[in-house]
Amino acid sequence: MKSETHKSLPFYQLCGMIFAVGLAGCSTSGQKDPSKDPAVAEAQARITATELTAYCPPVTIREGTAIFNNYGKAPKAPENLIYQASVADQSRSCKRADGALTMNVAISGKVVPGPKFSPGTLTMPIRVAVMQGSNVVYSKLYRQPISATDTSAAAQFIFNDPNVSFPAAAAKEVQIFIGFDEGPDDTQAKTKTKKKK
Repeated sequence: MKSETHKSLPFYQLCGMIFAVGLAGCSTSGQKDPSKDPAVAEAQARITATELTAYCPPVTIREGTAIFNNYGKAPKAPENLIYQASVADQSRSCKRADGALTMNVAISGKVVPGPKFSPGTLTMPIRVAVMQGSNVVYSKLYRQPISATDTSAAAQFIFNDPNVSFPAAAAKEVQIFIGFDEGPDDTQAKTKTKKKK
C-alpha cells in the first residue's frame, strides 16, 4: 500500500519537481563565459558601435494621404467609386556612405473594389518627400501599378522607394513623408511652367 502511494504523485507535483530540477541545473554560475561563445562573438562582430548609435529618421504618413478614392472622371459619389486604396503600415531602413544617408522607405496597404470596379491593373499615385524645415530635400511621385483581379475581395500591395537620399548630417533635422498624392508630378509641373513663359 505504501509503495502504491509513493507511485501516484499528483501531476502538478511531478511537474513542479521537474521544473525545480531544471532551474537548479541552469542556475550554476561561472562555468561558461558567454563572451567566449563563438555564436555570441560572431553576433557582436556584426553589430558595430556605428550601427548601434546611427539615427534613422522615422517615416510619417502625412495627414489626409492615407486613403485614395478613385472615381475616374465621374462625380465623386459612392455609386461611382472604382476602388479605395489605403495604407496599413510603413517602414524604413538606412545606410550611410560617403557622407550621404540613403533610405529604403516602404508602405503596405490594400485596395478595396468599389461598385464601378473592373479587374485589371490599377495605378496609384504615391509620393515620397523629405522636408528640412520648409525646404524640400527630396520629392518623387510614383505611379504604382497594382494587380487586382477579384471583384469581391481586397488586394494587398507593397510599395518601396530604395533611393531616398540626402546628406547624413541632416538626418535629425528632416521629416520623411509618404502617402497618396493626386497632384501632378514634378516633371509635368516644370513643363507647364516653361510653356507659360
